[in-house]
Amino acid sequence: MKKILVSYTLPEEGLKPLKEHFEVIYPTDKYRFSREEILDKIAEVDGYLAVNVSVDAEIIDAAAALKIIANYGVGYDSIDVDYATQQGIVVTNTPTAVTEATAETAFGLILSLLRNITYCDRKLRNGDPGFTWGMLQKHTGSSLYGKTLGIIGLGRIGQAVARRAITFGMNILYYQRNRLFDHFERLSSARYVPLEELLTQSDVVSLHTPLTESTRHLLGAAELDRMKPSAFLINTARGPVVDEQALIHRLQTGKLAGAGLDVYEEEPHIPNELLQLENVVLTPHIGTETIEARIAMAHEATLNLLTFFEGKNPPHQVN
Repeated sequence: MKKILVSYTLPEEGLKPLKEHFEVIYPTDKYRFSREEILDKIAEVDGYLAVNVSVDAEIIDAAAALKIIANYGVGYDSIDVDYATQQGIVVTNTPTAVTEATAETAFGLILSLLRNITYCDRKLRNGDPGFTWGMLQKHTGSSLYGKTLGIIGLGRIGQAVARRAITFGMNILYYQRNRLFDHFERLSSARYVPLEELLTQSDVVSLHTPLTESTRHLLGAAELDRMKPSAFLINTARGPVVDEQALIHRLQTGKLAGAGLDVYEEEPHIPNELLQLENVVLTPHIGTETIEARIAMAHEATLNLLTFFEGKNPPHQVN
């Protein structure tokens, strides 16, 4: 029986199909294996279900029998895919299982930010003496209806966010490397525009692009300066897609109205400046943190492993 290393505890329902087909090595008395434990255990396994951990050349070199790295998540920037490919190791991800949960997180940030939900909750709990009921203009937010949502990266998650935005009466612009010539534009009235135009016209900009060398600091100082001072930025993709310090400066100086962030440049570190800003909603990378999504991700990763060891191409191979 093939051996699979799992670096992190998963919902038992998610592990069940994995255990039915493989000998599974996973932490039972704690929530994750340390890097040292991974380096020790990975030498004997055929597959590695990588959960919330960096997979670099050192780990790959320690894996003498490793044939496949099944990433537990859609983003695989934590895996040295090029080196894995050189060593003949297949890398897969779980792009479909994360779609709806991540879209919900993005839209939750939009609602919380524009309607001041988190802000008002914080003021009420802290008993802020300057925060009173019925004071017009003190905590007035912005309506979503009629606003323009600019989506950067209209893949599965971007489209799921767009569907939610349509029900709120928002207009959709999108930008990515290739325009979508399919029914989605017709159904959603989404309009493809260059990045510069999207930034200048959007009231809310939501990022849904993977982290690559070409997307690192995709939104830097110059791009952020194109956005309206009344606009909001939402990032549930990857932290380094945005120049974090440039974003902080524009939030501090009123050049941007606010930001909803689930990801950061140097996780788990969050700059103190962000923590102090009232016009920012922060969550700790919880885009896929629903029990349903976590179970579905385990099933999708298991399908990649099963398909590979049946001698077929996994459905979500990335190299």
